[in-house]
Amino acid sequence: MVHASGDAKRFYEQLAEPVLVGMEATGNSQWFIELVEDLGHAIWIGDAAQIRASYVRKQKTDKRDADHIRKLVVEGRFPHLWMPDRKQRDLRQLVLHRHKLVMIRSRVKNELQHLSLNKGMQKKHSLWSQAGQKLLRELPLKPWAACRREDLLGLLRLLNEQIGKLDSGVEQAAEANPQSKLLMTQPGVGPNTALAYVLTIGDVGRFRRGKQVASYLGLIPREESSGGRQKLGAITKQGNRMLRSLLVEAAQGAVRHDPGLRNQYRHRCHQKPKAVAKVAVARKLAVRLYWMLRTHTPYPEIVRIESSPGRALVGAS
Repeated sequence: MVHASGDAKRFYEQLAEPVLVGMEATGNSQWFIELVEDLGHAIWIGDAAQIRASYVRKQKTDKRDADHIRKLVVEGRFPHLWMPDRKQRDLRQLVLHRHKLVMIRSRVKNELQHLSLNKGMQKKHSLWSQAGQKLLRELPLKPWAACRREDLLGLLRLLNEQIGKLDSGVEQAAEANPQSKLLMTQPGVGPNTALAYVLTIGDVGRFRRGKQVASYLGLIPREESSGGRQKLGAITKQGNRMLRSLLVEAAQGAVRHDPGLRNQYRHRCHQKPKAVAKVAVARKLAVRLYWMLRTHTPYPEIVRIESSPGRALVGAS
């Protein structure tokens, strides 16, 4: 079916009654989802891995895949995924766009750090202060190295302006969202992390316990156990990469202001590398945020509930 010529729209327009459309989760399909919704049809997005796992034959064609998906829908075995609404999808673009620009800014800063280090000037974070910027501009460089410095500084200024505008948009959206405001009561969790968490997790009722949230975000270890022998590896990283990165970043702020998480971090550092301890705190933070949304409990009341033997909160996570 040729999409650019409008064949898809004409096909679904000619259907006499609303239908249920099932499709595998795939990238760049937003246009099709909105097309089907605009025409009054329902659409289910399915877990591609589970769909393929339920398909015995190794012959893969579009016709076979479509018939297999239809069969799963009819038999009630379709692995239906939660889908955000249009407003949430647009807010996701805001959070994602900011995150991508921050990553680009980090690369630009790293390049400027290399320039200064190659001239024997090691300023680390102070390089971005006014005094550090002045020293960077005064570095004696060859013509092309100086050109590189000016271009990178120009990019840095432009990125700072763009990210500043996006930060304002994220703050406004987070303040307008009651769930995000609730999560921001947790030390270390700012508007960006709170909004990204709410938009990624969606309906918390679809998770029965905190372990499922940690698994959904890829914050649980890989496991290859057999015969009574347990073997754990690094985290699976199966999930939203952006939110996982934001949670690790938020965990670093949380250990500075949250006594309980700080104690857990320090205890873990005695046994594991700091990077592993940060991920462990990020997992704990992800589970806590889930319970804050599930029970509508702000910080620090959620901590008292966690430590209360009368509430089966920690055990369920």
